[in-house]
Amino acid sequence: MTGLVQAAPPILELRDLTVAFALRAGTLRPVEGIGLSVAAGETLALVGESGSGKSVTALAVMGLLPGRTGRIERGQVLFRTRDGAVVDLAALDREALRRLRGDQIGMVFQEPMTSLNPVWTVGDQVAEPLRVHRGLGRRQAAAQAVELLATVGIAEPARRAGQYPHELSGGMRQRAMIALALACKPRLLIADEPTTALDVTMQAQILDLMRRLQDGIGMGMIFVTHNLGVVAEIAQRVAVMYAGRVVEEGPVREVFRRPLHPYTAGLLASMPRLGTGAAARAGGGTLRAIPGSVPSLAERPAGCAFAPRCALARPACRAALPPAVEAAAGRLTRCIRWDEL
Repeated sequence: MTGLVQAAPPILELRDLTVAFALRAGTLRPVEGIGLSVAAGETLALVGESGSGKSVTALAVMGLLPGRTGRIERGQVLFRTRDGAVVDLAALDREALRRLRGDQIGMVFQEPMTSLNPVWTVGDQVAEPLRVHRGLGRRQAAAQAVELLATVGIAEPARRAGQYPHELSGGMRQRAMIALALACKPRLLIADEPTTALDVTMQAQILDLMRRLQDGIGMGMIFVTHNLGVVAEIAQRVAVMYAGRVVEEGPVREVFRRPLHPYTAGLLASMPRLGTGAAARAGGGTLRAIPGSVPSLAERPAGCAFAPRCALARPACRAALPPAVEAAAGRLTRCIRWDEL
């Protein structure tokens, strides 16, 4: 599936990205044929159930696949650097990737407690990319780290900079992780479910923080999540993933208003609704669930992977992989019966 055409040159463009894992059971492909793009100042959300390939896609872009088993089997990960050059991240060696990672590409991981180093102070960790990529001295980097912690809304930043991750609350650790990812003002930020472990109030604060920081820097952002409410809050475009492939892509409002793939429609129908209006009463007071589960990588069907769970499935859906079609302006779907939705 190819990404949507954008007016501005994309910061990142994935072309036919396929990731393979060599295991004892054989070669498995958690991501296959992905084509996406994101522009400066834009947020693209990757949505899908657990096991759909969202996080693997993010790790492939960052060059953080497990070295012994994971690799990019084919495809390109084209990144536009600050000087305008376009490089294929999939073809770079480890040292070249290290120079870009943390400097021009940042990542916020899902669980900061396991991502932050427990034996380094928070200030030292935020200062590290400034020393490595900007060449700042220890004292100057430490001062900027305190400023960054203040920017992301951490009270008493000088004191918190001298503390260790376990001494901070979950919300403060996530803010520190964001400060670390944005230390060098990257062109691209990848956020892998950064609000999953937070309560609703803290989640809203983190989303607002990320929006404000993005506006200030003008960076592109890929936001990985399974929460459609978060997608509506932060993203302009959304790509829905299922069993390692993008099955639908388009502007958030249009996808939510008129989904063109049964899986997207099922995700939207499973969301709880507040209020007393028709939308809230549509489910008769009960949540609608998608029957079945995501197929294992070793047993992915030859045709449409969603066919075993889909009420619209026909023999043609199971016979061959549906092609990606532009069903409407700026709308892509991988379903042969999209017009019946």
